[in-house]
Amino acid sequence: MAQAEEVLREKLWNEEGNLVEMVIWRVEPTSKQPDGLRYRLAFVRTGEEEPAVLYDNHHPKGHHRHLEGVEEPYHFTDARQLIEDFQADLERAKRRK
Repeated sequence: MAQAEEVLREKLWNEEGNLVEMVIWRVEPTSKQPDGLRYRLAFVRTGEEEPAVLYDNHHPKGHHRHLEGVEEPYHFTDARQLIEDFQADLERAKRRK
C-alpha cells in the first residue's frame, strides 16, 4: 500500500452551526503509524476557531485528544471505538456550551 486510502470523510454543520469533521485514512503500518491508520476527528463550535474536541494521531505525539483545550493521551483500540469515543466527547462538549 503505497498511498493512504481514505476510509471515512465526513464534514457537516449541525443544527446549531457547529462543525463536525471526521477523516480516517488507512496507511502502511510503520514505526510512526504502527496501527496502520491516520485520523483527525474534530468538533468546532460555531464562532470559535479552536476545536472543543479534537482526536488525532500525528507523529511524534501518536494517539491523543484535545478536550476543551486540554491535550491528553488517548488509548486507541480500533476505528469503531475511536468514533464512539469521539462522539461521546462531542455530546458532552455540546451540553457544556
